[in-house]
Amino acid sequence: MRKITFLLFATSILTTIFFLTACGNDHPADQDADGPVLSGDDEIDQVSQRLAQDPNNAELYALRAEIFYEKNSYDQAIADMTAALSLDSVNIDYHHLLTDIYLDYFRSRLALQTMERAVAIAPEDIDSWLKLSEIQLFLKMNQASLASIDKVLRIDPQNALAFFFMGKNFEEMGDINRAINAFQESSEIDPEMLDTWIKLGQLHASIDGNLAEAFFDNAIEVDSSSTIALSAKAEYLWDQDNPQAALELYKIAIRKAPMDEKSYYNAGLVLLELDSIPQAYQHFTMAIENAPLYAAAYYYRGYASEVMGNTQQAIQDYEHTVRLAPDYVQAREGLDRLKK
Repeated sequence: MRKITFLLFATSILTTIFFLTACGNDHPADQDADGPVLSGDDEIDQVSQRLAQDPNNAELYALRAEIFYEKNSYDQAIADMTAALSLDSVNIDYHHLLTDIYLDYFRSRLALQTMERAVAIAPEDIDSWLKLSEIQLFLKMNQASLASIDKVLRIDPQNALAFFFMGKNFEEMGDINRAINAFQESSEIDPEMLDTWIKLGQLHASIDGNLAEAFFDNAIEVDSSSTIALSAKAEYLWDQDNPQAALELYKIAIRKAPMDEKSYYNAGLVLLELDSIPQAYQHFTMAIENAPLYAAAYYYRGYASEVMGNTQQAIQDYEHTVRLAPDYVQAREGLDRLKK
């Protein structure tokens, strides 16, 4: 099944396609009088050499685009996908791959337009409607997203992911009761959908804390190794003024995923609240070791150092925070406080 993803993007696919196709013969065959221009990457160059022999092969352009995409070479991937689509404009898989590239390259409007073309070409393709709905959801086009979901449910009335996206739309629109109903329908169709149980727990926590914990437990039962499910329940317990229980869940999450910086960071925050400052310092240090650019972890490690009276370490961490995030107000305030 084709990957369904989302992120935010901008600009216009038509401009990109016009420009790249207008460049025509200069683009992807990558050859001069002596043969293809090689990049030095064996995997890419092998496909380039094949393209030099077969320059009208759409599959080869798509293959090379996927390799470029995996290597985060987005411009080259987009150029190759444009060439592939110019040769095979009705290939839905190509539309999905180009959309994924645009999404990861922060080009949401281009991704949107690509999927709009895909559903126009294949109006019965459920994956395309779902991906279009998800992109519309992220672009705050809630009514359009719900309309796309309606298309899915006309084809497949028991599509759990469609009901999940419906719930997300209603949640964003502030209609919590309809959101809960949609998520509930999704969970009944597919009880193994982890995110649905988490959303039900979070929404019930916002209106009725007595029911929320059971939904978080269902999520953990679906996947006991999921740090997302464990952290969601921990956050709920913390909000319910039970930081010790929250801390135990964060510790479980750390044991299951020792490279997950977020669990160390959250555990550190709970430890600060519990006045276990040295332990909090250690957890923030582990978060930093796993994610050296984690500005908030530097700030709170600095704060822990300040509380323990280690002024020099606190200043170093506050300064590092500001280097990573110049607008981090609390870190600047900490520096002003300590330097004065």
